Amino acid sequence: MPRSVVPLVLGALSLGACDSIGRASAVATGYVSHQLCSATFVSQLEPEPFYRQSIAPVLSPVGFLASHHVDRQKAEVTAGFAGLSEARAVYRGPLGCLVVVGQPPAPVALRPDSPTPSLLPDIAGPVVIEPDQPALKEALDRAFAETASPPHRNTKAVVIVRDSRVVAERYAPGYGIDTELIGWSATKSVTNALIGILVRQGKVSLDGVAPIAAWSDPRDPRHAISIDNLLRMTSGLDIGDSLTANASTAFDPSAYMVYGVRDMAAFAEKASLKAPPGTTWTYANGNTILLSSIIRDNAGGDAASVLAFAHRELFDKLGMHHVTLEFDAMGTPIGSSHMLASARDWARFGLLYLQDGVVGGERLLPEGWVDYSAAPTPGSERFGYGAGFWTNRGGGEGQRYRIAHGIPADAFMARGVNGQYVVVVPSQRLVVVRFGSAFNERDDMDTVARLVADVIKSSAKS
Repeated sequence: MPRSVVPLVLGALSLGACDSIGRASAVATGYVSHQLCSATFVSQLEPEPFYRQSIAPVLSPVGFLASHHVDRQKAEVTAGFAGLSEARAVYRGPLGCLVVVGQPPAPVALRPDSPTPSLLPDIAGPVVIEPDQPALKEALDRAFAETASPPHRNTKAVVIVRDSRVVAERYAPGYGIDTELIGWSATKSVTNALIGILVRQGKVSLDGVAPIAAWSDPRDPRHAISIDNLLRMTSGLDIGDSLTANASTAFDPSAYMVYGVRDMAAFAEKASLKAPPGTTWTYANGNTILLSSIIRDNAGGDAASVLAFAHRELFDKLGMHHVTLEFDAMGTPIGSSHMLASARDWARFGLLYLQDGVVGGERLLPEGWVDYSAAPTPGSERFGYGAGFWTNRGGGEGQRYRIAHGIPADAFMARGVNGQYVVVVPSQRLVVVRFGSAFNERDDMDTVARLVADVIKSSAKS
């Protein structure tokens, strides 16, 4: 998502189209206000260092046209871009931050907090776990080593879990075991889990017609789209490209959907088909927003119901107590990109998939769901994508690259832009979490692969 902001703005400016300029600048200001709001009020980070490390590189080379203001008293952030647009993001407590588009959203009456008991035993104590092996310490040193000049790697958190216990972790200054970190597209894997729970409960089905009311007419060509298509990014919808957006597009619809519209699901539902469902692979956030609307509708239809469902059926059972799922104005979770959680909680999420969807003897995900999620999607071979997870299974270019650099062939991962990783390696009983703000090639994949390889090597020596 973030990497598309500058080319979209520059593309719009170069084309000189008023509508394109307006939409592209809305993406820029919405992005700045939302991410700075989440960092300040959800993650409790200092806003200016976060802006310099995590936002300014995205806006380069047009950052001088951008402005922002953090109002701690009102718990909101405003951002402007070249006098073309202004956006305001507000903090809504457990609902995280929201870019206000049009009328402010109606107040949400959250249900009383009554956590479901955790099924997952504690994975660590209350203090940072220092490695007890020199090899693991050296692995962390390499993971946190910084480049002398830009692009910087900005590693913020690493957590290594072996046999369901944290064996080593480290955090950058200002970050700690409870700091909630933006997942970006790693959030798509959480959406996968919530859909999986609905499948296990018999409320939805992978195959057959996706329950999208706007496509209910059998004569509508989109009527053929299934939940499997949406999870695998093979819906055929003409809704942009969240992986390779560039200036020639003027703006990416998926980026505008997240930062410039009030009802994200309604925006995605309007997309037409560019290919028959199941025939092409195009990684686009709109697919996951539609899945998010299915979760919303089955959970009760509003943000409070979704939040209660997510905690009752997933977060609480995994002991994820430092997690914030953000929503649009209509109560749809932004399941494509906007969940924040502590690194340890991201690791707990990874353990659910390491343990085949079973926690504390209770099956949360359907039998076979993990292998389904990690099975490669035809057409994605250059990158290696499954169903809501990136995967090393299969023989594509993306899989071969990761395997050659140290991530085993059976591994799969939740992955977000700029270096967010939850790597699950079943053969090694291992989960490796790395979060930060990397702006180098391949989102610091080479360093993460080296980290995984180092951890496996240290395990072999112990």
